Amino acid sequence: MTASGPLSHLKIVEMAGLGPCPLAGQLMADLGAEVIVIDRASGSRDPAEINRRNKKSVALNLKSEAGREAALRLIGRADAVIEGFRPGVMEKLGLGPAVCQARNPGLVFGRMTGWGQTGPLSKRAGHDINYMSLSGALAAMGPRDSVPRPPLNLVADYGGGSMFLIFGVLSALLERQVSGRGQVVDAAIVDGVPAMMGVFFHLMQAGIWDTQREHNMLDGGAPYYRCYETSDGKWISVGPIEPQFFAELCQKAGLEHVGPHDQVDKANWPRLCQDYARVFRTKTRDEWTAVFVDSDACVAPVLTLDEVESHPHNADRGIFFRQDGILQPSPAPRFDRSAPGPVRAPVAPGADSDAVLAAAGYSADEIASMKADGTLT
Repeated sequence: MTASGPLSHLKIVEMAGLGPCPLAGQLMADLGAEVIVIDRASGSRDPAEINRRNKKSVALNLKSEAGREAALRLIGRADAVIEGFRPGVMEKLGLGPAVCQARNPGLVFGRMTGWGQTGPLSKRAGHDINYMSLSGALAAMGPRDSVPRPPLNLVADYGGGSMFLIFGVLSALLERQVSGRGQVVDAAIVDGVPAMMGVFFHLMQAGIWDTQREHNMLDGGAPYYRCYETSDGKWISVGPIEPQFFAELCQKAGLEHVGPHDQVDKANWPRLCQDYARVFRTKTRDEWTAVFVDSDACVAPVLTLDEVESHPHNADRGIFFRQDGILQPSPAPRFDRSAPGPVRAPVAPGADSDAVLAAAGYSADEIASMKADGTLT
């Protein structure tokens, strides 16, 4: 099958791991890149492991000289390698940037970490919640009188991590078209999360945002930008920031309307939040959804993961699909000319070892020998 998609000309080697790096590889594979995962050992196929879709896998013993050489041969043919280990791990494996770029001077070497390749915390363990803590983002999330609450691991691992790894790798590949040279991309989550927060630093220093949780426009403090419980114990989201949309919300829901100046006056917010909460508890979530179905009041039902597939807008756009019975998001974004081909289901770790190595120039006898001596795990 001929590869299609805007990234179909790219070959990427992904070192198997968890979290941000596998998502970055999946998103690029979704757009057509040939992504080969180097796994430590073969395993069984999990059709629900969505981060493995559209990828190939080879299982190598990287502690053996033959395994390292096989990895280097694959990396030597690649445009980029992405890895999510602590600093120094790839060097210990004999696969650090210097070694890989000596084999392939045009290689972009994407390094995904939480703390970064340098700094006092660079050697420390950590997770999404820790990285977000240092950015100022976590302190701004959650109820006013309770603990900060992480928004799943979307902001740090995947927003400040995966997306900046992709951004960095693709930027370096674009620069390579000018210089002809590869480079190392230090994609640190503690860099990425603050990079997304420019508007909040602006608002704080303009005196529009303060550090008290649930006391600002976008953190659940404003009565016109928050969620309300409905009579059936479900939730509805409202977000009409603009005065004309806010007026429509109030008119359709029978809420007390205040003018634009009073709308943004924080002194009014506690009372309005309580009053609006009482009104939204008079109908079910789906009844409120019907009230606002053709409205610009910026109202939407809060759907659970098992409800999203059947929402009319999601269904019309095909935002979710099923493969082998597994519900999953469709590739994004969309392209009018170089659309990716059909999604290939996740394969088992090591499932493509023979084909990947054959494409890299290994003979059938060499592959058989590698299986016999444990190079292929």
